[in-house]
Amino acid sequence: MFIYNVTIKIEPSIQEAWIAWMQNIHIPEVIATKCFTHYQFVQLLEVDETDGITYAVQYYAESKANYNRYIEHYAPQLREAGFKAWGNKFIAFRSLMQVVN
Repeated sequence: MFIYNVTIKIEPSIQEAWIAWMQNIHIPEVIATKCFTHYQFVQLLEVDETDGITYAVQYYAESKANYNRYIEHYAPQLREAGFKAWGNKFIAFRSLMQVVN
């Protein structure tokens, strides 16, 4: 199992609208690609929120090939949709992890 982790820091002014967008539009679009089996959407706690509020979404892929398919065929347009919706009011960091156990 592979986990595609996207950590996002957002400006507080967009928090409610951004969460609704994530839950109702963006995450369903990512899951609809069928590259991932499920996801987890979390808020980071006990972190400095001076520059914004931090969230993470972890998407679970059964294989590296599924992850690669997402990155090659879907990620560019979905990332662009985020920039169109929120401009420079967020910053995202992405990482790929593999379950060890």
